[in-house]
Amino acid sequence: MPEEPIAMTEDNGQGEGVSTIAWFLTGAAIGVTVAVLFAPKSGHDTRRYLSDKTQQGKEAVTQTGSDLVGAGRDVFERGRKLVEDAAELFERGRRLVRG
Repeated sequence: MPEEPIAMTEDNGQGEGVSTIAWFLTGAAIGVTVAVLFAPKSGHDTRRYLSDKTQQGKEAVTQTGSDLVGAGRDVFERGRKLVEDAAELFERGRRLVRG
């Protein structure tokens, strides 16, 4: 009896982003581990370097998050204004039709 091919199901894409981030973080952890094992500097210097880079990364993520929140607020406000303008135009048109 021949084996049937495994059917691939379509994913809605929500888990794909999480999986990508998980693989990225796993690769980053492996990279850091290898870098520490083969670091040409002393332990103290390496720890200081990693601490500085971690702090820089944290600040970059915080800044990017703040930028995204600000951009999201701007888009929300523009959308709200657009809806208000459309509602006003609709009301004007309704008044014109009624006479």
